Amino acid sequence: MESVIGLVNRIQRACTVFGDYGFDNALPTLWDSLPTIVVVGGQSSGKSSVLESIVGRDFLPRGSGIVTRRPLVLQLYKTEQGQEEYSQFLHKGNKKFTDFSLVRKEIQEETDRVTGKGKQISPLPICLSIYSPNVVNLTLIDLPGLTKVAIEGQPESIVQDIENMVRSYVEKPNCIILAITPANQDIATSDAIKLAREVDPAGERTFGVLTKLDLMDRGTNALDVIDGRSYRLQHPWVGIVNRSQADINRNVDMLAARHRECEFFASSPDYGYIASRMGSEYLAKLLSKQLESVIKARIPGIMSLINQSIDELEAELDHFGRTVVVDARAQLYTILDLCRAFDRVFKEHLDGGRPGGDRIYGVFDYQLPAAIRKLPFDRHLSLQNVRKVVSEADGYQPHLIAPEQGYRRLIERSLNYFKEPAEASVDAVHFILKELVRKSIGETQELRRFPTLQADIAAAANEALERFRDDRSGQGRESNRVLVDRYTEGHFRRIGSNVSSYVVTVAETLRNSIPKAVVHCQVREAKQSLLDHFYSQVGKREGQQLAQLLAEEPVLKERRQQCGRRLELYKSARDEIDSVLWAR
Repeated sequence: MESVIGLVNRIQRACTVFGDYGFDNALPTLWDSLPTIVVVGGQSSGKSSVLESIVGRDFLPRGSGIVTRRPLVLQLYKTEQGQEEYSQFLHKGNKKFTDFSLVRKEIQEETDRVTGKGKQISPLPICLSIYSPNVVNLTLIDLPGLTKVAIEGQPESIVQDIENMVRSYVEKPNCIILAITPANQDIATSDAIKLAREVDPAGERTFGVLTKLDLMDRGTNALDVIDGRSYRLQHPWVGIVNRSQADINRNVDMLAARHRECEFFASSPDYGYIASRMGSEYLAKLLSKQLESVIKARIPGIMSLINQSIDELEAELDHFGRTVVVDARAQLYTILDLCRAFDRVFKEHLDGGRPGGDRIYGVFDYQLPAAIRKLPFDRHLSLQNVRKVVSEADGYQPHLIAPEQGYRRLIERSLNYFKEPAEASVDAVHFILKELVRKSIGETQELRRFPTLQADIAAAANEALERFRDDRSGQGRESNRVLVDRYTEGHFRRIGSNVSSYVVTVAETLRNSIPKAVVHCQVREAKQSLLDHFYSQVGKREGQQLAQLLAEEPVLKERRQQCGRRLELYKSARDEIDSVLWAR
């Protein structure tokens, strides 16, 4: 029994370390799957006294108003008789507290550290372990007391905030509800029972506790509640006699208070016949037995969740990428591998595996033909302009057979009109390629962790694209000269042809030659050698420079580390459960 409850205690502590307690998270977590006992009650219902009676120590902060302002995960470990009692806080590491007044002080200070000195609340739990021969193995979670009004210094939303926090625990099907109600209060007005009834209408998960039985009016008793006639639960009601305020003021020992509690029930004419089922010691044993039973029943489901979560976390970790190595050669290999991953995505865009590359062909199919159609050839080859150009070319001596100089000027000026749409096509494709570089970097999952490397790859790729564009523009000018020479010779072999038909022929030729030249000099080069210069440069870098390239994006690094910590938690939990099962 002890090993099973101790196992859950260790897993819960680990969940708290890794922030996997999940009560404010819509997603199921390991914490959600673990059976827990949650202490619920209104303010001044005696919650603190019940906990201290179970522990046998005076260790909780006291005062008026809301004293418990953060969940307290209280884990009890039974030790051998004669061993020293001590406590440990999760946030204090291995530090042992043997003075329980210092435990109270630390709870108060740790609460104030998160919530401030006011009366605010926080869902962040405090995890406290107590090792004592006077306890049973048990885990209890103490929550802020339910209240109906906000006091001075509290926001108006505090009433609803506390209820929402409590509900986030008790709504979970693995939660055992310890509903604390004062015996001198009408059970119908109990905040704890009201909430328990809403989330557990059949009473299958609720244990009722009546406190302050010794403070009831003379001649009255709580047997109607204890026997289940007033409000029936699946589990028995347990009566508790707390220390009086006078006992607290006199620092009456908790063990002595337990003894007096036993005497109260044994000597009571009302409760004597059920004395063996009353008191804080019986309550602790009852809860420990119930917790053990629930844990054993839940183990298959817990293991199923753990195995499923391990698979999901490993897949998520693969998505984020594993820890970066520190060896320079391995770093260089990692960088080159990341570059190849980017290159694959970029080529997929160009080849049609991803969207975007089709825009290049849109330049050739729509933008270039439309720009050529808009060229002002009608005005340039109008009768008035042709007469003007030929007359200027002839000068003072008119031509004899054919206006050779006039034809040449008309053709050269016509061909110059093609320069602007040709360069616009080069620029349009250049812009598209730069956009595809940007998109490819963003879509390369492996690169998302490394913003510095992203920037370097983007700079190197854009520099290469600039170079390809400049090379294309130079070759374009040479091609224009070739076309002038060739088509001018063709014109002179066909003197009867006119400049207009010649220009139409050139336009058709350019519609085919410009796309071929652009694809050859820009797109094909981008596919084949986009990062060649970067490869040659990165190979010359030293270890520190390589490490800088692999500096991770902080947010993704933190998410990857959190994922890794949760994976470690779940694997540890699986191993813990396996070890307990094999030992049985």
